[in-house]
Amino acid sequence: MPAKENVQIAPAQGKLGVLIPGIGAVSTTFIAGVEAIKRGLGLPVGSLTQLSTVRLGKRTDGRSPKIKDFVPLASLEDLVFGGWDIYEDTAYEAAVNAKVLEPSLLSQLKEPLSAIHPMKAVFDPEYIRRINGPNVKTGGTKMDKAEALMEDIENFRKTSGASRLVMIWCGSTEVFHRASDVHQTIEKFEAGLRNNDPEIAPSQIYAYAAIKSGVPYANGAPNLTTDTPALLAFARDRNVPICGKDFKTGQTFMKTLLAPGFKARMLGINGWFSTNILGNRDGEVLEDPGSFKTKEETKLSVLDQILQPKLYPDLYENLYHAVRINYYPPRGDSKEGWDNIDIFGWLGYPMQIKIDFLCRDSILAAPLVLDLVLFMDLAQRSGMRGIQEWLSFYFKAPMTAPGLYPEHDVFIQLMKLKNTLRWMRGEDLITHLGQEYYD
Repeated sequence: MPAKENVQIAPAQGKLGVLIPGIGAVSTTFIAGVEAIKRGLGLPVGSLTQLSTVRLGKRTDGRSPKIKDFVPLASLEDLVFGGWDIYEDTAYEAAVNAKVLEPSLLSQLKEPLSAIHPMKAVFDPEYIRRINGPNVKTGGTKMDKAEALMEDIENFRKTSGASRLVMIWCGSTEVFHRASDVHQTIEKFEAGLRNNDPEIAPSQIYAYAAIKSGVPYANGAPNLTTDTPALLAFARDRNVPICGKDFKTGQTFMKTLLAPGFKARMLGINGWFSTNILGNRDGEVLEDPGSFKTKEETKLSVLDQILQPKLYPDLYENLYHAVRINYYPPRGDSKEGWDNIDIFGWLGYPMQIKIDFLCRDSILAAPLVLDLVLFMDLAQRSGMRGIQEWLSFYFKAPMTAPGLYPEHDVFIQLMKLKNTLRWMRGEDLITHLGQEYYD
């Protein structure tokens, strides 16, 4: 495919403010990690923006610059942080409580982390039921709370000296929620905010405030949030990039690695049983059936799209797929995911695969947060708006334009991401079809 003209990308001048609803395990691991990397105390392992390369031109050309040298991304030195939480703990105190990073590392980062005090959060116990805290906005309508968030955003912009902002949801999973009438148009949505419509979730109030403030919004949870006609149209009309949803870190990441391989080799699958144990705040919230239902929907959707049982009924039509999540406090942030996969091969002969992934949830999520912040800022400086499907690589349930199915194959997702970067810079897209086939 021929290259297009270079996209006009505004320079990454000044500070980039990162606003985070939810100053918990994931966000403090991300913030502490950035501060540690800036001080030479660690490497940004897991981050495409910092470590990955992008091949340009023919394989024989030998051009493979790092992504951060190929497109004009914000520097880690220019990132400044703020956010909201229902607890009053500073980012340092929250990081200590999360017990993800070693105390010896956190002690070296105490000064910058202690300077981050969470703003009062928008919270509704009907949407997140198993936790509660004192640091919340009270009184007034949902529109009043949205306006209070917009005021927070502008205050942060001024006090931090940020020239640009990005908001990324790192809060808890809300109860399962489908779009209703209030979500169909922005006029209905704004009327719902004024009337305290119970169908409007806290995450949607944050998203509305971000979009109205011209701030790109990324959804790291499986919450409905921007995946509604009203907020999708609002983001496009306001020229704001959005993306989501649900960070793809542990068990689902493994599925998007393995399932494409089984399908590529035309191996059949009878069953895929997945269970998880985790003990952090996310695990406690997911004990609630409503929040688990939200998470389950994103976890279950992956295999059906990758395997395409309607196209391959002999191999996948009767696949039994189950997902379980169990709260186990001693495990903390070190989540354990077990998978039992019953596959079959030549002449239908059965085989089994067992996986025990002892992962560290926030360690896997932190580099995703970094990449999404930098890429969403890049998208806005490039004049891109609405759903950023090229960032599907980072999500369990990627958002797509209405009527399109999401791509879950992690290798196709990576190809789309890198081809988007090539397109931005006027380079040829990589299709693996060249003139040598026709000479």
